[in-house]
Amino acid sequence: MLDMSLAELADVLSGRLHQVPDATVRVTGPVSEDSRNIEPGGLHAAIVGARVDGHDYAAQAVAAGAVAVLAQRPVDAPAIIVDDVQDALGRLTRHLITTRAAQAPLVGVTGSAGKTTTKDLTARVLSTVGSTVVTPGSRNSEVGLPTTVANADLHGAEHLVLEMGARGIGHIAYLTTIAPPRVGAVLNVGSAHSGEFGGVEAIAQAKGELVEALPAADAGGVAVLNADDARVAAMAGRTKARVLTFGESAGADVRAEDARLDAAGRAEFVLVTPFGKAPVHLRVYGRHQVSNALAAAAIGHALGMETSMVAAALNDAEQASPGRMQVSRRPDGAVVVNDAFNANPHSMKAALDSVGLMEAGRRVAVLGQMLELGEGSGADHAEVGAYAVARGRIGTVIALGESADMDCLAGAAERVGAQVVRAGGIDQAEEAVRGLLGEDTVVLVKGSAATGLKALGERLSAG
Repeated sequence: MLDMSLAELADVLSGRLHQVPDATVRVTGPVSEDSRNIEPGGLHAAIVGARVDGHDYAAQAVAAGAVAVLAQRPVDAPAIIVDDVQDALGRLTRHLITTRAAQAPLVGVTGSAGKTTTKDLTARVLSTVGSTVVTPGSRNSEVGLPTTVANADLHGAEHLVLEMGARGIGHIAYLTTIAPPRVGAVLNVGSAHSGEFGGVEAIAQAKGELVEALPAADAGGVAVLNADDARVAAMAGRTKARVLTFGESAGADVRAEDARLDAAGRAEFVLVTPFGKAPVHLRVYGRHQVSNALAAAAIGHALGMETSMVAAALNDAEQASPGRMQVSRRPDGAVVVNDAFNANPHSMKAALDSVGLMEAGRRVAVLGQMLELGEGSGADHAEVGAYAVARGRIGTVIALGESADMDCLAGAAERVGAQVVRAGGIDQAEEAVRGLLGEDTVVLVKGSAATGLKALGERLSAG
């Protein structure tokens, strides 16, 4: 936790105190940009967003217990006034890391899919050999990452594992200036958010900013790259760090042999590293978790862990962040796979692959729109609709929403033999799926976060 006086904060942030009767008052609670999440002793960061201006909620935040507001214009509340709130949060992050955790190796994780699960698996691996601070959920933005660091107990931390996201060129480069990584892992380059980036090559350019920021090999820098993804493997030429590859390719430094799924849809394989071999049987679900686990294993290897220790940690790792391949068995015997935190073509196919390999008499998929895909969105949705039947072995597709994208998905699924139910909203989708629940039924719930399907998955899982 931050635990700094307002005077100390103002000094670090080059800000000025406004309506502060006592500068020795300390911030002892969380830093939050959301006034609804303020706790006693906290600090409200008044971010100016596209639709909401945090300055408008200054009084509400103080009433909820904030000792002050971090603001870029005067508000009717105790405040630290700075030129730019987001920049100030970044400056605070760099100060906290360099003063409280300078000796702890910082691991940055990025990619188009799998960042959060890989980050969680990495934290589980590293926590077996030392105190580890990790980004909660997917707090990976220019605001989420700094508040993660500000709210963590960095004293005594031996590793920092931070997820780094991007909505465009330069975003990851910025995050590496406020949280300089020693180890950087790039998982994959896909079409998620290609509408925002302007294409897959631009996404590759943005993700590679992580390895460009790493220190040289002789200074301990390690770039952990996916040997199975050509765009990621090519990033080896963009870094001065030591390159360590992972994947199922025979030439990968850290690889999986004999990878397969058990009857419940959990992967098992033999982990192979330059230090030796060890069996792994994951508790997280899905064939795509092999790649995520290998990335975590490669990070552990890069930081000196023995293969057997890494494998043991992976064997014990549970799903830590909600809405990502959460598998629940209901009292009626149905299995619900809630993977609706977000969606893109890569993650949609990975989830369908996993459900297709689970033992089931009936498979149902409640699918929502994949957002921010750009010009090829309709074709991507059609491909997923057909894939649901061919690889996911889905008999019934419940298509949420009335967009052109969902028309493409539903039409493609119907043409290859699925029963398709069109649902205009969440309530209609829930009614449709509940009519199909029963013993020996597996239900996948998957869509972008804005569709609201994550909450539906939670309700179905609860009973």
